[in-house]
Amino acid sequence: MRRPRFITLAAAAVLIGAMTFVVQSADRAATAAAVEPYSWKNVRIDGGGFVPGLIFNRKEKNLIYARTDIGGAYRWNQAGQSWVPLLDWVGQDNWGYNGVTSIATDPVNPDRVYAAVGMYTNSWDPNNGAILRSANRGASWQVTKLPFKNGGNMPGRGMGERLAVDPHDNTHVFYAAEGGNGLWRSTDSGATWAKVSAFPNAGNYVQDPADTNGYLNQNQGLTWVTFDDVTRDVYVGVADKQNNVYRSTDGGTTWARIPGQPTGYVPHKGVLDSVNHYLYVATSDTGGPYEGGKGQVSRLNTVTGEWTDVSPVKLSAGDDLYYGYSGLTVDRQKPGTLMVATQISWWPDAIFFRSTDSGATWTRIWDFAGYPSVSKRYTMDISANPWLDFNTNPQPPESTPKLGWMNESLEIDPFDSARMLYGTGATVYGTTQLTNWDSNTTFTIKPMAKGLEETAVLDLASPPSGAPLVSALGDIGGFHHADLDTVPASFHDTPSLGSNTSLDFAETSPGFFVRVGNNSAAPHIGVSSDGGKNWYNGQEPAGVTGGGKVAVGADANAVVWAPAGTDVHYSTTRGSSWTKSAGLPAGAEIVSDRAEPKTFYGYAAGKLYISKDGGATFTASAATVPATGPVKLHTVAGRAGDVWLAGETGLLHSTDAGATFTAVAGVGKALNVSTGKAAPGAAYPAVFTIGTVDGVAGVFRSDNGGAAWVRINDDAHQYGNAGEALAGDPRVYGRVYLGTNGRGILYADRTGGATSSPTPSTTASSSPSPSPSVSVPPSASASPSPSASTPAPASGCSATYRITGSWTGGFQGEVTVKNTGTAPTRAWSVGWTFGAGQVMNQVWGGTGGQTGTAVTVRDAGWNGVLAPNASTTFGFLASITGTNPVPAPITCAVTS
Repeated sequence: MRRPRFITLAAAAVLIGAMTFVVQSADRAATAAAVEPYSWKNVRIDGGGFVPGLIFNRKEKNLIYARTDIGGAYRWNQAGQSWVPLLDWVGQDNWGYNGVTSIATDPVNPDRVYAAVGMYTNSWDPNNGAILRSANRGASWQVTKLPFKNGGNMPGRGMGERLAVDPHDNTHVFYAAEGGNGLWRSTDSGATWAKVSAFPNAGNYVQDPADTNGYLNQNQGLTWVTFDDVTRDVYVGVADKQNNVYRSTDGGTTWARIPGQPTGYVPHKGVLDSVNHYLYVATSDTGGPYEGGKGQVSRLNTVTGEWTDVSPVKLSAGDDLYYGYSGLTVDRQKPGTLMVATQISWWPDAIFFRSTDSGATWTRIWDFAGYPSVSKRYTMDISANPWLDFNTNPQPPESTPKLGWMNESLEIDPFDSARMLYGTGATVYGTTQLTNWDSNTTFTIKPMAKGLEETAVLDLASPPSGAPLVSALGDIGGFHHADLDTVPASFHDTPSLGSNTSLDFAETSPGFFVRVGNNSAAPHIGVSSDGGKNWYNGQEPAGVTGGGKVAVGADANAVVWAPAGTDVHYSTTRGSSWTKSAGLPAGAEIVSDRAEPKTFYGYAAGKLYISKDGGATFTASAATVPATGPVKLHTVAGRAGDVWLAGETGLLHSTDAGATFTAVAGVGKALNVSTGKAAPGAAYPAVFTIGTVDGVAGVFRSDNGGAAWVRINDDAHQYGNAGEALAGDPRVYGRVYLGTNGRGILYADRTGGATSSPTPSTTASSSPSPSPSVSVPPSASASPSPSASTPAPASGCSATYRITGSWTGGFQGEVTVKNTGTAPTRAWSVGWTFGAGQVMNQVWGGTGGQTGTAVTVRDAGWNGVLAPNASTTFGFLASITGTNPVPAPITCAVTS
């Protein structure tokens, strides 16, 4: 292996490279698109994915971190009872950093935290892994790249924690690597790393050596590092069923296999009770997280060297033991109290065991009370996240909601014996009444996942009426999002399609929706007539094995489906019968024209295909399009033949139904494209794209059909692997919905600030107005009449208020300001009072806002000059809690 000197130099080069990248980004901005301030928020789902690690700091109360397998890392916000994302800065070039293999929080200096990142150890992730370090609790990070890959979403990812800080010298940090890469150590607080050559075993457990895709055939390596708080002893778990625990008694210089250790299993967790001098090890017969049928819990007396089997259910139970053990924790306030979880117990539920005598005896969180009856020590309250019942009503002994599955993380708060958190395959649960267990009093478990959004978003739809958003998600299907800031009551069901891959609605009849998914067997399609809230089974062609893509004609009288497993088909009966389409290859990307009901477009194998007969036949276009995918197609509401294509070669636009395409200048690579509500006064809808514009990667908006762009995200909001789904809102100007692979659904709104241009001089494209014709009507550009040189005549203005869109909890408004005087204005101010609890959140085309109930909006500078009888508009977003009357009076004053 490479010598420590090389690693030090490599780490230094990486840090210099990272600094250079920042400088280069700033330099590139000098010729890049303008930047407009935006607010980015998650559409609330709460949870949705696997949380393999929860890490409490043992010096500072309420300092807690969570790691996810594809959704980054989070820090707990006690005041808000929510999680704060820490890796949203991860971009397209290093998207794998959102797979977090391990986290360590410094037990001496709580400000310091470390994360081992990298998503896959095979070819799926092109980059090597890295160790991130932060001196401000994850608010910002420095990066040291490793000479190998990390597997935050690989088998064995629930084991750990693989990172640990030495409590006796917190400049020393250890990393137990997977992939046969051995043990690594930093002696400078994570800045540089070197392999510990003295560590004798890199592990040998492989889940499936015959796997050919590189996912199941990797060596799962080392599994955890644990320090003794009292001595200088360090313990490391190894994925080697015959040699699974090693110890150093000199701080990590020399190592030896601990004699007498149990064998035959993989050590998932190693937790040390330094008061009683016990090391507890939880094992399973696999690395997990999805499977595991046997295991044990062992206790090592670190003073005498004696090993004891303290398993709640021992191997001698035979078939009655159908699970391994993983989640393991000790109560730091009550030495001798510990808990362990089943690593996987699908039926009838997970099991947690608790001991108050160092593992000599155990009690269960639930017990059979005469099969199929079950007695429980707990109750579940999922009112905060009601979808966690998974739309099920099982027969006893199963119950809903379940305690969970894949319970690799289980932690008792080191400062509070009554508080416990644990992760599942879908969320984080917790209780603040855990000590009730010991007095045989029921305690309540609730979801604790607010702010932690970990879903893979495969498609999004924002119709012109009904709910503002309907989603298609991996694993949990998707939701009807009636309120973006409220967790939906249930996900798509009846039918349940597994991972939903695509959905669409009829543009002129938006109550009609179709969605498709990767169910293991039929059904693979659902149909809705109420805007995606309720669904019924559609029929499907023979041979369908997965969802693929679906498109709905503008008037709901045609549906085209390109499923997995069979050919493209079309339906004229809203999905109740299907006929094979001609001319379009299987697996095509498809969309419908949003104005011409019988027109559909498809892309496959480097060609664009067009159907004019509702999907019955497709004909290849002669237009030049990218020779290879992936490609995303988008069509514009109300505009027949208006097609956008995003691909590796950039962004293309057609206004003749795909006969020809024009490349959009300045756009390099485009991952996706969508359109939304037009800017005030603009004739063409706002266009959104995610990709590269003027050499800068980001999310962009154009208010003039792609002639000029503004970047609407920033380097702190990149979200890693994003863009598979993108949808502009047709009702709220400037709003866009962005789907990510792991950070859920984001929605972005203009914050009302002025667009800033990094160019030295102001140009039309960097004006705060969408276009000159919007900010200054033709009549406003007229020069003052000759009479302007005479004494100034009377001046005045009027303001007209109207609501342009509304939804549950909010609305969009627009105010038209008109010069009613006989001389040009130089500036104006509009005011009113909200009397029904309305709260203005954003404003564009003006400056100012709301104080108390009073609203004052002034011109934005560029639209302060109005010729006699000329007018301009400004818009705003506001929230409501009840009625929404139009305020009166609306005052307008010329201020200069």
